[in-house]
Amino acid sequence: MVVEEKLISVDEGMKEIFENISKIIENARNNVQKAVNTELVTMYWNVGKVIKENILQNEKAEYGKEVINNLAKNLTYKYGRGYSETNLFKMIKFYDKFDSENILETLSPKLTWSHFTELIKIEDELKREFYTTLAISDNWSVRTLKERMGTLLYERTVLSKKPDLTIKNDLDALKNENKMSTDLFFRDPYVLDFLNLTDTYNEKDLENAILAELGKFILEFGSDFAFMARQKRIQVGNKDYYIDLLFYHRKLKRLVVIELKLEEFKPEHKGQVELYLKWLEKYEKHQGEESPIGIVLCATKEDSEIELLELDKSNIHVGQYLTELPPKALFEEKLRKSIENAKVMLEQRK
Repeated sequence: MVVEEKLISVDEGMKEIFENISKIIENARNNVQKAVNTELVTMYWNVGKVIKENILQNEKAEYGKEVINNLAKNLTYKYGRGYSETNLFKMIKFYDKFDSENILETLSPKLTWSHFTELIKIEDELKREFYTTLAISDNWSVRTLKERMGTLLYERTVLSKKPDLTIKNDLDALKNENKMSTDLFFRDPYVLDFLNLTDTYNEKDLENAILAELGKFILEFGSDFAFMARQKRIQVGNKDYYIDLLFYHRKLKRLVVIELKLEEFKPEHKGQVELYLKWLEKYEKHQGEESPIGIVLCATKEDSEIELLELDKSNIHVGQYLTELPPKALFEEKLRKSIENAKVMLEQRK
């Protein structure tokens, strides 16, 4: 029997029926995939639980490893390659890191086993919750999750420099109410290594490179970030001004101004962006939206100077951008010290 490889032309009535049936089939397939994934994740969690509670509990490490090795051989013989010793230890770690059945029921329909194998590598509980929450909120693929972890997204958020309770509350608000804070949205530094800029470039080159790689640029800021305008003209009195880049963030419900500076941040940049934000507040802000915010992306900055300017009161954030990602160990250590210093300063202000 010959199977047709092309769709047969049909009248409009049959076309509508075909499309309706196609939707039913696609929805059913998606539901089956989700159900299979949920069952798979739940099974791995339960396997990890049984091993942890019955083999590793109060036993010497050497004994436990030997028993698990034998168990892996028997399970692999009966069920195939997915039950190697390495995978069994991943299941144990999965149970350890996500040790609540309620949490499992919430997460298993939304994340795959491959997501969890990345998340269990994170020892810090708040950091792990950050990546888990963002992966669900922004519908990250496993590849995107690995990339975000690789560029140390958590450490680069302003939120990571806040007290633990603030971090927890902001993540809960995003998770339970779909509300994002600016501390969760702002980063420092911003990693723009995908722009492939040469050693010498000007602000227009930087702007062009961002627009050429807009998809990757938006990924750095979050999936709810939408491009609106380049060099947006605003008129104040008889003078014309131009906003470098204008975006809108759906979760924040705010217009976002991005000003590009190849130089070090200067105090006068504050006045420039403040003018833009006040104009947008007056002429572009829609009912139900929050006040616009501004981001100054600059080559370098002096934190003590920025602190004195109290830019947060003006809804302005200054972030350094990196066109090349430094060695991860060095970058991680630098960010760790930055977080520690920020938290010390918060304690001193109390």
